[in-house]
Amino acid sequence: MAFLQLQPQEWQALTLTLKVALSALAFSLPLAIAVAYALARWRFPGHGVINALIHMPLVLPPVVTGYLLLLAFGKNGPAGRFLSETFGISFAFNWAGAALAAGIMAFPLMVRPIRLAFEAVDPKLEQAASSLGARRLVSFAVVTLPLTLPGILGGAILGFAKAMGEFGATITFVSNIPGETRTLSLALYTATQSPSGDLAAFRLTLISAFVAFAALIASEVWARRLRQKIGGVDA
Repeated sequence: MAFLQLQPQEWQALTLTLKVALSALAFSLPLAIAVAYALARWRFPGHGVINALIHMPLVLPPVVTGYLLLLAFGKNGPAGRFLSETFGISFAFNWAGAALAAGIMAFPLMVRPIRLAFEAVDPKLEQAASSLGARRLVSFAVVTLPLTLPGILGGAILGFAKAMGEFGATITFVSNIPGETRTLSLALYTATQSPSGDLAAFRLTLISAFVAFAALIASEVWARRLRQKIGGVDA
């Protein structure tokens, strides 16, 4: 089974992938919760337009999204130049840019289930909490958020899985730099381009499948526990 032993550069790709995916999730999930709540609870001019823009990464080719990120956050892009000159932050051609690309691609996959979870919560529960003197933020934290935790967890798992496997936007925006932006997907692509890369591609495929399977099993266990805590029926 020695051929299944990961090489140092493959371990590097795995750890970088987890770093990128977790960073993308930490960046995207709070914003996804806020946006999903706004779309579920409020009606305002441009509601449909904003909803369409949020879901654009799902229908655009990932390469297009990556190119738009490069135009905006590249060294010569307006956002990239501003962040670099003002805060010393650079996204182009480094792991932070890979996390940004993964987070943007995963964002609509998180918003959709979280929004459905908010829509399933009766607004009268929030109104009842407000009538008892609770402020809106308190009623959200105490009443609404616990009831939507399974949906939030589902969105988080979808977002994490998408970030783990993101390829097109990442390679377009931050390239395929070993040790810096080469995630599992990019390492697998690189291995398939080499005549002697079959074993490496097989190992990377196995580790990708294992991580994805472990994430799905963990999400099922957590979702079941959450359902039990909020009084749901054990599936």
